[in-house]
Amino acid sequence: MNNQFDLGAFALYTFMLLSILSCNTENKKKLNETIAPIAVLPPSNIISLEQAKRTYDNYTKHRINLIEPYETQQRVPEEKFEPARFVDFDYKMIKDYIAYVDQEAKKAGVKKVTKLRMYFANYPNEKKFKDGKEIVHPRQNSLFLLPTLEKNGGNYGFYIGDDGKAKLIIDWKDNPLEKGTGSILKKERTARASMAANFFSNTGLYSGQSLILNRSGSGPPPRTEF
Repeated sequence: MNNQFDLGAFALYTFMLLSILSCNTENKKKLNETIAPIAVLPPSNIISLEQAKRTYDNYTKHRINLIEPYETQQRVPEEKFEPARFVDFDYKMIKDYIAYVDQEAKKAGVKKVTKLRMYFANYPNEKKFKDGKEIVHPRQNSLFLLPTLEKNGGNYGFYIGDDGKAKLIIDWKDNPLEKGTGSILKKERTARASMAANFFSNTGLYSGQSLILNRSGSGPPPRTEF
């Protein structure tokens, strides 16, 4: 008799407990649904459609009209050349890239990634890079992205060295006079001016881990835009 009572009480207790847990879960779900997400204010450097159109037209007038004749007449006369008007990256890939940079920078001892610098670039008139990867858009302009950190009052692009620590790209360059932290401030102007050239003059960037993002899509925009 006591066993039956104990089993009955246990079953009743279990049922009440499950009911309470179910109600709590349902209440939490309803609460989460009613709480509005925190609104993100628009950044101050967002521009209007009119401003975008004006700068786009300026590029057409002052850049495209120079690039197109040069590429068509001087480099490869037998091929029609249409200059790229945009560079795009997959939206999710950008989010993954930023997460990856944050992860690697933290492991490398970087206190804060300060900027995401974009460098103008131009693909060679070749089918493949030296590493065997295909050049999808030969001769087209492009961009590559480089994270920076703050050091000695300036922002410098960095990569991850063989020792797992963050290294400045301007210290990687072959010129021994520009290596070492002590030379950074002295050689800053020269380093900045020659950085793009040095990027492509070396057969390999380094033996560590790159944080530079490229291989984007590009081309003329849809005809309905701008």
